[in-house]
Amino acid sequence: MRYWLFKSEPSTWGWDDQVAKGDAGEEWDGVRNYQARNFMREMQVGDRGFFYHSQKERAIVGIVEVIAEAHPDSTTDDDRWECVDIKAVTPMKRPVTLDQIKATPDLAEMALVKNSRLSVQPVTDEEWKIVLNMGVTSV
Repeated sequence: MRYWLFKSEPSTWGWDDQVAKGDAGEEWDGVRNYQARNFMREMQVGDRGFFYHSQKERAIVGIVEVIAEAHPDSTTDDDRWECVDIKAVTPMKRPVTLDQIKATPDLAEMALVKNSRLSVQPVTDEEWKIVLNMGVTSV
């Protein structure tokens, strides 16, 4: 299993929207960055990810699971763009803010710190464990 981080503007698609989709989940569509698309191409069913609210909140608020591997993005006819489907697994008991992540030396190399604008990014096993502990959750 690999770990990822999915960023979204909560005013466009937030954690509550993701939870409302239930086990059916939803496409992580609309990504128009080649690096983010390539990360989605690497994902496998069962991989887990952090759900991150960007904009004002700037915090990891939940855990999601990949439920469908990369396929054509239904929001475009351009076959360069693909997406995965994800479903909500559990909220973080305590959201983990970007400021907290930046203040944690063991997370200094995390993609979120190095390239905070990338909408889909990998998370290492160690980063995953540290953030889970910060959010007081274990999945």
